[in-house]
Amino acid sequence: MNVRTLSPLDRLLAGIERAMEAVAGEPEAGRTSPGHAVDEADLDEASRRHAAGLMRINHTGEVCAQALYVGQAALARTPENREHLLHAAAEETDHLAWCAERLKELDSRPSLLNPLWYAGSYAIGVVAAVVGDPVSLGFVVETERQVEAHLAEHLQSLPEGDERSRAILAQMQADEIRHAQSAQARGGVDLPVPIPQVMGLMSKVMKTVAYRV
Repeated sequence: MNVRTLSPLDRLLAGIERAMEAVAGEPEAGRTSPGHAVDEADLDEASRRHAAGLMRINHTGEVCAQALYVGQAALARTPENREHLLHAAAEETDHLAWCAERLKELDSRPSLLNPLWYAGSYAIGVVAAVVGDPVSLGFVVETERQVEAHLAEHLQSLPEGDERSRAILAQMQADEIRHAQSAQARGGVDLPVPIPQVMGLMSKVMKTVAYRV
């Protein structure tokens, strides 16, 4: 059986399709949302808005993760690392779908600025890939570490009783830890100062804006 090798143009078109799905579509999860096993809480209006704000941040974070991984995969130096990045992106699609579904349950919506977040993260992914796979995988490690940290904060900050959102974030956190460990095992290097600090600052800006917009 003949197996077609994707050209750079093929990968570009596939990347555009992924971008449209991430920022404007309704991605389908490969796994059932962990929230389905938990009863819905009776939240007051303030608690519902707060939970929605946190889930909107996490949805935007998954949009950024999609863009980062797809940008890195587009210019990955080896087929093995490309497949690794696309596999991680597929699991992030689960997270994206879970967060989108939860936002609907909370009568809310994703960030209106998701196209901007996607474009910026895709550009970072491309730049990282151009430098080389060890640095590109290092970006995965650092990104996942920072995401895991803010998920831990959100698990504490969610309204009392919102175990449905909490179940989703707990599974996301476990996946992010595994992604970081896998990227490090594949040769991801620690990023030099001040890159992690700049990434952390950018993340704070995104979280502040996405909570409201």
